[in-house]
Order: sequence, then structure tokens, then C-alpha cells
Amino acid sequence: MPKKNALAVGKQSAYIVNAKASQQSGSQYDDKLIEMINTVIVDRSPSVKWDDVAGLEKAKQALMEMVILPTKRKDLFTGLRRPPRGLLLFGPPGNGKTMLAKAVASESEATFFNVSASSLTSKWVGEGEKLVRTLFLVAISKQPSVIFIDEIDSIMSTRTASENEASRRLKSEFLVQFDGVTSSSDDLVIVIGATNKPQELDDAVLRRLVKRIYIPLPDENVRRLLFKTKLKGHAFSIPGAELERLVKETEGYSGSDIQALCEEAAMMPIRELGSNILTVKANQVRSLQYEDFSKAMKVVRPSLHKSKWEELQRWNQEFGAN
Repeated sequence: MPKKNALAVGKQSAYIVNAKASQQSGSQYDDKLIEMINTVIVDRSPSVKWDDVAGLEKAKQALMEMVILPTKRKDLFTGLRRPPRGLLLFGPPGNGKTMLAKAVASESEATFFNVSASSLTSKWVGEGEKLVRTLFLVAISKQPSVIFIDEIDSIMSTRTASENEASRRLKSEFLVQFDGVTSSSDDLVIVIGATNKPQELDDAVLRRLVKRIYIPLPDENVRRLLFKTKLKGHAFSIPGAELERLVKETEGYSGSDIQALCEEAAMMPIRELGSNILTVKANQVRSLQYEDFSKAMKVVRPSLHKSKWEELQRWNQEFGAN
């Protein structure tokens, strides 16, 4: 590829990469791949702050030490204090793993690369390993960077004899590029993987994701905070005792389950309106009550079976950082 093409995608300056990355990449840069990374993988959604993530104080502390503080005080985090570049967030689905990763990128003012299995194995791209190589090169050029791989188990599972060649090459390229990033003390690129099936990850990937943080189901305190947050701005009549009852009855619910429960409960007063729904004023709709949530719980059940929850807890005790 000509050098001038390697430094830009189309005519837009937003896709320009620095000279250092260009020299390292040579012909490895591909205009179409860079364009895809900038338009599909670089996340430009509204920033997420720490306060937007309920609870998870241990996870926040680990992420603060690993990503945020080193970007603000690089002089302090050298030698033995040099933070690991690989992090695994694991736990039941719907409990804030993606939000945590976005909060990290936002708080550290880092470029956030949101990678999914489909974006790495897209037929439009062709060769997955070429995209992985380009992804890391672009991340280096835009550092500090956070490469977030959601459902990392779907692309980095344990290698088997029956595995197809494309999948094997993709994993090998990822490991090579990850080692390249971690070997350079000047580059600040963090790889964060998220999964609810950590036991299926390849050992070589696990070894590189040094910090493994368990994101559990919300406990009573977090569930109480979630309900208060969800109900804010809505008319409701739920005394403290009934709120506590609701908190206890939703044990085993994930954060996304509680969101779905609140949405279902909020529809109860609307359904009572019947044919009046087209004429009633918004301020005449009755406020939410405990009974609405009680009915909603018959519809919205916990999405995670207790045996799966216990399996994740056992894996955390054996391999997790908590």
C-alpha cells in the first residue's frame, strides 16, 4: 500500500494516524479496515461516569489503580508499580461490565474501542487476524486507549484439534499483538475482556488477563440503590417498609432484570386506563405502588439460574482477584 494511503482513510483528517504507527505498520494498514475501526469499533456514545455505575466498589478501585491513575500520574506508576495491561471482567450478564469499561475510558479520557465477535469475524472484512493487527496499531496511535472485547469467550475460547484454521489464526494474532503492546513501557493500551463464561477461555488468554474481577449480582444495598435510581422522576407511593420488602424479594435479579421489572411495573397504571388512555392527562395517571412490582415479578423472573451463579462464584474463588 502506498505510504500516503497508509496514513489516511479517504479525505477525512479524523482517520489520520501518527507517523510512528505508520512506520511500524508499513503495508499492514488497510484503508477499509481503518475506516471500519473508526466508524464501527471506536465508541462515540455518551460518556459514562463512575456515579452512573451502581455499587461495584472493589471493581472500581481495581480499575482506578490499573487504568485511570496511571494515565494521570505516569511518573508514579513505573517499575513494579507498572499496571497490568490485561483485565477480565466476569460475572452474570446484565450487571454493568460494559458500563464499567465505558466509565474507565471516560474517566481516563481514553479512546474506547468496543469490539464484538461479529466485528472481528465479519465477512466484509475477510481476514480477522488482519483486522486485529490493524486494531492494535490504531489503538497505539490514539492512546491512551481501552480495547474492550465483549463476550470474549466467543472468540478466545480454549483451542481444540477440531477448530477451524481462521479461528486459530485469529487467536494467535490477538496474543501476538497483545504481547507487543504490553512489552512497550511507552504505550498505554489496556485490553479489557468481559464474559459470563470465564471457564471457557483459552489458558493463554487468561494468563495475559492478569487482573480478573468478579462482577456479582447486586446485593441488597445495590438493589436498593437501583430501585431508588430507577424510580427517580416518576410518581410513586412506596413506603420504606415496602421498598425493603421489594429489595429482599428481588434476590437473584441482575441489574438488567431490575430494569425490566421496573419497566413492567410502570406499565400497570397505564393498562388500567383502558379506553381512557387517549384522553387522560399525564398527571392523572396514578402513582406506582408496591402491588405493581409484585404483579410484575410474576412476569419478569431472574434471568440467571442459581446453579450458574454458584459456578461463577466457584471460578472466582479459584482464579479471580476478589
